[in-house]
Amino acid sequence: MDFIKKIRERAKASQKTIVLPEGSDERVISAAEIIAREKIAKVVVLAEKENLEASSKLESLGVQILNPKTSPKSEEYANLLYELRKNKGMTLDKARELVEDPIWYGVLMVKNGDVDGMVGGAITATSDIFRPAFQIVKTAPGISVVSSAFMMIVPNCELGSAGHILFADCAINPNPDSEQLASIAISTANTWKSLMEDEPRIAMLSFSTKGSAQNELVDKVVEATKILKQQAPDLLADGELQADAALVPQVAKLKAPDSQVAGRANVLIFPDLNAGNIGYKLVQRLAKATAIGPISQGLAAPINDLSRGCNADDIVNVVAITRLQATQ
Repeated sequence: MDFIKKIRERAKASQKTIVLPEGSDERVISAAEIIAREKIAKVVVLAEKENLEASSKLESLGVQILNPKTSPKSEEYANLLYELRKNKGMTLDKARELVEDPIWYGVLMVKNGDVDGMVGGAITATSDIFRPAFQIVKTAPGISVVSSAFMMIVPNCELGSAGHILFADCAINPNPDSEQLASIAISTANTWKSLMEDEPRIAMLSFSTKGSAQNELVDKVVEATKILKQQAPDLLADGELQADAALVPQVAKLKAPDSQVAGRANVLIFPDLNAGNIGYKLVQRLAKATAIGPISQGLAAPINDLSRGCNADDIVNVVAITRLQATQ
């Protein structure tokens, strides 16, 4: 059974509720039908029901349809938003206006505990998905920064966990400092635990392995590794490691023979966004790997972004991932 099939099957184990705020899009409606029919998650779709041709079919499958403009919860959410942001200049009138926006409404549903997560971005820019998420849901306890990960599935590969390797951060933080790198590593370990069935083995990547090069860029990774081990001593993590030392057992024996991670890593933490973004795209193209993501991580509740070129099946897969993240 491949990774996506496993994710979908595991998502069925304990039902969580995911809101899809872009109910005006046909791909979202098709995805909601599949999710409900396969019982991957409980679904709430935000849309104007009277303008939704598929409303009867969706409701027959157990999908809840809500219109933020007429919802009886709108005033409650407006007050919640006002209380959360009044020190930042939010007024009650402005809060009422924002609550009519499905993205803001969906994020407030997550914050209020009425749903377990949100998936959007089919017709909405990434910045417009995450702006309310950062302001309302905020980061998880002990996490200083929101980040992203890509699950790389490399065919005919024994490295990582049978060719499955989680890369971070590849989409959000241009130049994280040592504290942020450590936080990204902890978030990525949690993502691995939610998606996979074995232990995360974290490599903090650099162009140096165990002091083979001296540079302030190396120092940042060395310091991040120290912070990571202090903050999460139970995680299996090591650094600084070059990519080959992190992944290839024969190289690890030469460069880092005493490391418990070297040669076995399945989670790679890149030192900056240049390295992370270039790295995942090179592996995707040259190794013909499947890149699943970006998977957002570090928020207090899971909110994931879609590519605007996504299809219904892509939405279903991201909902399944979000559902599993909601159990962490």
